[in-house]
Amino acid sequence: MNLAKDPIIFAMANPEPEVRPELAKEWRPDCIIATGRSDYPNQINNVMCFPYLFRATLDTRSKQINEAMKMAAAKALARLAREEVPQVVKDAIKGRDFTYGREYVIPTPFDPRLLTTLPIEVAKAAMESGTATKPIDDLEKYRESLTRIDTM
Repeated sequence: MNLAKDPIIFAMANPEPEVRPELAKEWRPDCIIATGRSDYPNQINNVMCFPYLFRATLDTRSKQINEAMKMAAAKALARLAREEVPQVVKDAIKGRDFTYGREYVIPTPFDPRLLTTLPIEVAKAAMESGTATKPIDDLEKYRESLTRIDTM
């Protein structure tokens, strides 16, 4: 397999990825592989981003979802992967190592931090890029509202 050192492989076909992680690691032990499946580490799933992207878009009454908003969501996901994972996630998925590295480059869809982190970052990007028609004045109050059922 002609790949550079430390290749990143996204095998996203579901339910059967183009290459199974165990096979890819046989070929290239140095690879970082992600799939769309929850039974493998590094699951890439749109549920980790889109609900929160849409939430912030609606809450700021943005005219569009622009590149700045999508980039803010991606960067927030990357930051979360490097932070200490809450115990509730570790308890929900036993036997996984949630230390940033080859087997953990993206948070799991079960990470409760997604709910408060992504909408904040996307809302900030919407406001900074000028697409928000209803800016959020108090981002801390907004963060608190994201965890309540009776939100803003």
